[in-house]
Amino acid sequence: MASKRQIFVGSVPIGGGAPVVVQTMTKTETANVEATMDQIDKVVEAGAELVRVAVPRDQDARALSEIVDRSPIPVIADIHFNHTLALKAIEAGAASIRLNPGNIGGREKVAQVADLANQRGVPMRIGVNSGSLPKHLHDLEMESPVEALVEAAVEFVRLMEGLDFTNFKVSIKSTNVPDTIQANRMLSEKIPYPLHLGITEAGTRWSGSLKSAVGLGALLADGIGDTIRVSLSTFHAEDEVKVAWEILKALQLREKGPVLIACPTCGRLQFDMDTVVAEVEQRLEDYEEAIEVAVLGCAVNGIGEAKHADFGIAGAKDEGVVFAGGRALKKVPTERLVDELFHQIDLSLERGSVEYDETEAAEGEEWVRKIETENADDLTPEKIARMEREAAEKGESDRVLLDESDSPTDGRRFTRT
Repeated sequence: MASKRQIFVGSVPIGGGAPVVVQTMTKTETANVEATMDQIDKVVEAGAELVRVAVPRDQDARALSEIVDRSPIPVIADIHFNHTLALKAIEAGAASIRLNPGNIGGREKVAQVADLANQRGVPMRIGVNSGSLPKHLHDLEMESPVEALVEAAVEFVRLMEGLDFTNFKVSIKSTNVPDTIQANRMLSEKIPYPLHLGITEAGTRWSGSLKSAVGLGALLADGIGDTIRVSLSTFHAEDEVKVAWEILKALQLREKGPVLIACPTCGRLQFDMDTVVAEVEQRLEDYEEAIEVAVLGCAVNGIGEAKHADFGIAGAKDEGVVFAGGRALKKVPTERLVDELFHQIDLSLERGSVEYDETEAAEGEEWVRKIETENADDLTPEKIARMEREAAEKGESDRVLLDESDSPTDGRRFTRT
């Protein structure tokens, strides 16, 4: 369930119905201010709304003041083991503190941090990772790692509440995806505070992105989670931000920039779609508009397979078609498909709407019909669906056709913006 409480990290609301917030962590030595700022600038460009920096030493705490002043987004100080560094980070102006109450040195030291944070109105993120559970929970961890994670988090929540500090979000992470999903589902039923989601030590850009998409996606689809960080083994923190946004966009929880859809290709492919898709994806990075762009490897399925897309292309051996909103714009040689696609996108964005040249559109539609006729014997999924519907409408089939309102997924669409 979604969290009821809301906190603010700087000016960014988290929880209480606010949009899911994307954050990341710098990979640099925090004391190296220029390197850290360079990375912060890159993650901001990629869409980060919060950024965390490691503060393991005094020189890192001293560097925080300048970093906080220069950063265009709120800076969170990541603290372990040394509560005095947390105090110094608050004094330096950190917008929030990440703290594991179990490794900071006991209740008294946690209380000192909580007291100063209360005075300054600085929120915290508290919680545990699977590798840093309190010692008294190790036996439970062996029996049930999920219960141990949840119990540790609940204990820390009670600790903070006992210190009259409630300005926090909670995080429980594991390298194990099913454990992370189950633990956060359990925790969301027990506490009202915002939840920070992540798969800790997820892995490389490839494997880590997949594990994060599965773990975070499952929770976000349930309405659980208020801020996310994708943890990847890469020096390029902006990659984490890009993956996080793709997860949110895939679930239709947030919009940021274009969405690219592309068919998986098959034996009907007659042009170099790999190169085309890569070029389209790269060129779309220059656009901020939330447009959906489709790349189809053939026109056998017609434009209908991607009729929901704002713009798209379908190619064949020598020619292809550029389309918009389910309707052909024009037929062009295959080698010009990408350039013409972006020409039409730019024109439409400049005008504020798509304008069709009826002659060119008719030529495009005729080309699509020709391709469909040439491949009339191919039973594509779309064609099978159309044939079944036509048969049902004529009373020639006993198959029950469901309208959207009859669908078991009706009412479960994602509507957060």
